[in-house]
Parts: sequence; structure tokens; C-alpha cells
Amino acid sequence: MNTSFNEPKPGLVTAIALMTLTSGIVNLFWGFVASATALGTIIGVICLPITILPTILGVFEIIYAAKLLSAQPQPTQPSTAIAIFEILTVLMFNVYSVIVGILVLIFYNDVTVKDYFTRINSTQNTGTTPASTTPSLPEEPQPAALTEPQEKNPEVNAEEVEEEKPVEKPKRTRKTSK
Repeated sequence: MNTSFNEPKPGLVTAIALMTLTSGIVNLFWGFVASATALGTIIGVICLPITILPTILGVFEIIYAAKLLSAQPQPTQPSTAIAIFEILTVLMFNVYSVIVGILVLIFYNDVTVKDYFTRINSTQNTGTTPASTTPSLPEEPQPAALTEPQEKNPEVNAEEVEEEKPVEKPKRTRKTSK
């Protein structure tokens, strides 16, 4: 069993997860309220796709926070895209998500957070998987293994071995119409 999972999460990773989770919940409600308000007017119905965007961001934030908060850490990368979209919610007048996005980007640059993400991602690559689930690709033959030089094989006469010449493409003739 890997000992890296027994180590506690850094406090900043937990803070990132909790802030992202609360921002996701806020964005869900913000999107629902904005969509309900937009349905009240004709122009709002046209703008409905824009008002749904915070709801979609909220769903992604909750999923990402759940991965970070799980008891058994799942291999994940720092999601700077979610943090940037949180900052862009300033267009929807959601100040809380803007603050969370800025803080999360700052926390991602901390050394302990970078080490944590490196550690949980490296344990995925070194973990063992059952042989039945890993696809095996056929190995391609190496060109050196296919042909042996003449010096290594004394039984072959030099007359029997033909030199390889590059294959030339036959030239096409152009047909002319009469």
C-alpha cells in the first residue's frame, strides 16, 4: 500500500477545496436566480444561455471540490481554468466567486500545494493495475533485428545478397483528349 495516501493534505489544499465547493454552491443558486429572472422578460429569454453559465460552472466546481475532499485522493491537476472562470463571473456581478478565483490561483503557486499535486499524480503512474485492464499493443519489429550485417553471418555469400536500391515510382503518362 502506498504511504503517500496516509499523509495528511496540506491546509491550503483543503482551503482550495472548501472555497471551490462554496463557490460552486453560490454559482448554482446565482445561475438559477439569474435564469428565473431572465425568463420574466422577452429579452431575458434571448439572454437565457448567458444566465445558465454560472450554473454550469457551479457543477464543475462541485465535482472538482469533491475530488479534492475525498478521503482517498484522486489524481487531479490544479484547475486553473475553473479559477479563471470564477474570476470571469465578475460579468455576472458575483463578487464572492471572483475573490475565490483569485485566492485559488494564489494558493496554486504555493510550494506545498505543488508538491501535493505532484505526489498524488505520481502515485497514479506507479500504482499497479490488473493485467486484464491494461491494453497491450503489439510490439513493432526493430529494423536492426530484421536484417543482420554480412560480417556477422559468414554462411551467406556476397553474391547471394543483393544490394537494396531505392524503389522508384513508375511515372504516369498524361492522356490527351482528341
